[in-house]
Amino acid sequence: MSHDMPLRDIPDEDWERMDALRGDTPREEFVRRSLKKVLFPERTRDDELPFGTEPVIDGNGTVPFTFVDLFAGIGGFRCGLTAVGGKCVKTYEWDKFAAKTYRRWYGVDEEEVIEGDFTEIDPAGIPDHDVLAAGFPCQPFSLAGVSKKQSLGRLHGFDDPDQGNLFFAICRAIEAKKPPVVFLENVKNLTSHDRGRTWAVIWTHLETLGYHVFSQVIDASGWVPQHRERIFIVAFRKATFGPDIDQIGFQFPDPPPPAERPRFGDILEREPDLDKYQLSDALWQYLQDYKEKHRKAGNGFGYGIADPHGVSRTMSARYHKDGSEILIRHDPGENPRRLTPREAALLQGFDDDYARMCGHPDGFPQVVSDTQAYRQFGNAVSPKVVEAIAREIVPILRDAVFRSGHRTLLSKRAYRREAA
Repeated sequence: MSHDMPLRDIPDEDWERMDALRGDTPREEFVRRSLKKVLFPERTRDDELPFGTEPVIDGNGTVPFTFVDLFAGIGGFRCGLTAVGGKCVKTYEWDKFAAKTYRRWYGVDEEEVIEGDFTEIDPAGIPDHDVLAAGFPCQPFSLAGVSKKQSLGRLHGFDDPDQGNLFFAICRAIEAKKPPVVFLENVKNLTSHDRGRTWAVIWTHLETLGYHVFSQVIDASGWVPQHRERIFIVAFRKATFGPDIDQIGFQFPDPPPPAERPRFGDILEREPDLDKYQLSDALWQYLQDYKEKHRKAGNGFGYGIADPHGVSRTMSARYHKDGSEILIRHDPGENPRRLTPREAALLQGFDDDYARMCGHPDGFPQVVSDTQAYRQFGNAVSPKVVEAIAREIVPILRDAVFRSGHRTLLSKRAYRREAA
């Protein structure tokens, strides 16, 4: 008795639908697996890709996937990835104040957010995930950080004894868990640090681990009213997406058109507490003298008065010291003021839409002191940029799931777990 499957009686319109679903799977194999799932569901492997099943897509056109959030800060990656269907399965953050904000904002417990030195974490204990996201500390590579360390005779880059080796800790996690996608962020100076040798090491390590690497310096001013140039790295695992980089089809997003971009004035509070945030005469005079001294020296250090109709300069983690990077002229003839913590949050893109998504209808609450809040916002990755890039990643991840059967949250087991 022959077990060959006669396929000649299948209507053309059904073939068109099946061809759209089967990817590289031969027609006969696709039909065989589909019939097996219908006739013998108890024999179907629980983690096998559900051929012929549409992906779970929500009202925003997103599909579910899992991610881990390394060097998480206050969750710029978490906001952006959650907005496109991601589910965070573990968070790592060394700073106790940032971890405190993270737990409060995202309603997670002590077990999900792991505090401590990530270099001491056993990568085998990290949960399986689809996307590894990390905004690894930038101070060893930033222009300001390098200049300060050089002036003090300290090591920088990979030689920094405290933070320079964190990229290699990420590599150990990648090697252990082999996530389909790696999504990293750092300062734009990463590509030029040490005459390009630092960037060559990073690129080579990711390639050696089996990834196609894409990178681009993106100015966040297309999404938030702040010039904030950062390098974003997106790497796709060759074993999941194939050996040909041209077939992946990934491109970094273009910024919105100028007419749709936010302006600095959009984030300003109508009635800020001037008693608290307006500069004293002594501090205002000091900042003016400081700027003049550096102007005469031929560099651009010093405060900047932000144009409400434009965008501000970059907010740094040093903003908590004197707020000199970005000042606001509240009234003509009066001393300028600093940003309030809420304005700083909005400047980085932590807006009310993300807050509502995370269960805070009145905006993200301030959990720590102003000093800690400014430091956290200055260190943060903008969730708006993360979301824009993630929207380019998700369709590629979804298509690869259907082609290869890689086990992700699109598996049958995950469907049932999420439904429960």
